[in-house]
Amino acid sequence: MYVAGQRTQVRAFSVSARGVIDRNCVLGQADYAGMVISGLRPQCLCLFLRTQPSQLRTNDHFPSVRLPAGTPHLSPFCDVSKTDIDCKRFNVLFLRERTPMATYLVTGGAGFSGSNFVLYMLRKHADARIVNLDALTYAGNLENLASVEGDPRYTFVHADIRDAEAVAAVLAEHDPDYVINFAAESHVDRSIANPGVFADTNVMGTVNLLNCCRAAWDDGEGGFGAHRYLQVGTDEVYGTLAIPEAINADGSPADPERTDYFREDTPLCPHSPYSASKTSADLFVKAYHDTYGFPAVITRCSNNYGPYQFPEKLIPLMINNAVHHRALPVYGDGLNVRDWLYVDDHCKAIDMVAAGGRLGEVYNVGGHNERANIYIVKTIIAEAARATGDDRISEDLITYVADRAGHDRRYGMAPDKIRAELGWYPETPYEEGIVKTIRWYLDNPEWVANVTSGAYQDYYEKMYANK
Repeated sequence: MYVAGQRTQVRAFSVSARGVIDRNCVLGQADYAGMVISGLRPQCLCLFLRTQPSQLRTNDHFPSVRLPAGTPHLSPFCDVSKTDIDCKRFNVLFLRERTPMATYLVTGGAGFSGSNFVLYMLRKHADARIVNLDALTYAGNLENLASVEGDPRYTFVHADIRDAEAVAAVLAEHDPDYVINFAAESHVDRSIANPGVFADTNVMGTVNLLNCCRAAWDDGEGGFGAHRYLQVGTDEVYGTLAIPEAINADGSPADPERTDYFREDTPLCPHSPYSASKTSADLFVKAYHDTYGFPAVITRCSNNYGPYQFPEKLIPLMINNAVHHRALPVYGDGLNVRDWLYVDDHCKAIDMVAAGGRLGEVYNVGGHNERANIYIVKTIIAEAARATGDDRISEDLITYVADRAGHDRRYGMAPDKIRAELGWYPETPYEEGIVKTIRWYLDNPEWVANVTSGAYQDYYEKMYANK
């Protein structure tokens, strides 16, 4: 459907037992006589359909239905395809768009993905307000957000999602339309060394956040208004895939049409304490939706990369070590494959799913950029050497180390659902994104130096130097 020249996805709703249109209900038959449609925000465009889509009118044939003042209608005779609607009887459809002047509570907004999301939203939406709640653990870095410190649309709150009193106070003060939960311990090696921390933050922290949102948003009638909660997940909850028999030199599948991928209905099978904690968090979010009708949606993304990533992860670690002529530690045979997604593409997906995703659903977010780890490392060596003119940056720095315990062999995501329903697709090919990323780290040595000092150096020695 096209509205004002923009492609907008149709969302379907049906009548609840209370005579109110509920978001995320499937289309069904209903008697609308005397019903009051409540709870609509101005951005929810509303239309009524006769049995034939070609006979569209706007409310004139339902005089007994009252709409809130100011609710916009679509123009008569809009082009609606039969695949968008159920024409068995009269149905009500809504076109959901992002809430104007929306407030977003972004938890973990000083970390890599969270800070990039904050910057992306403030660039993209002039009317967005961002409240960043972060505990500022080792990977949380407010320097990532120095460019928006003076922006009146941005507020930082130093708090932990495990602190119920602090979270409740933030919800009460700012009344966010959306809660985007990035807050998590996220490094597999750290989870192997100390799994309890991951269970505490990723599982119990998520449960606490859900409880606080549920209490703050409850309208007293079993509903939650127009609020929406998005849980940022990971492809690692699915476990591992086999390497295809036919692969390209970079590790990508030679025949994608005959290759297995993670889909939203792939059984969950985590293999590390980190992925187990994220799986548990996802299941709690799903349970809150199924049990309480809590307005939640889940995204699961492939490996992100880009600016501001803490250098314990593969790409920034290799860049930093290469420019300092340090060993480049590669696990096992280096042939483990990951699906790489440039961080801005992930931010775009979260924005779209938060606003338009079907509640209770999971959306896979992948880049279709599968590459073997050793290919990533060699790409970084070649580009860093070329950009700096330093011939000491060479493949001689590669050092193979003992493989990680429970190391998943391959990840590969099928983002078909998010593309079909929301029109999302990754805009940044790996060959472009990796060069942008390497250039960013080369151009920002002070940022790298600041985050690799102190405790991180001790951690690095423990995890890599003695293997």
